[in-house]
Amino acid sequence: MDYGTLQGIVTIVVMLTFVGIFAWAYSGRRKKQFDEAANLVFADEDENQALKDSGEQKQ
Repeated sequence: MDYGTLQGIVTIVVMLTFVGIFAWAYSGRRKKQFDEAANLVFADEDENQALKDSGEQKQ
């Protein structure tokens, strides 16, 4: 096996890995999980605001 053949095999493996990740990321089955993950930042802000509000009421 020469260097060109090895380089071709590596290129194909990397390309198949990329296509696999792309298909996984854009599959319909993952949409709900990705939407929940995208909204985690906003959920954290809501919890922090609720803690601040409850702390202000106690004083």
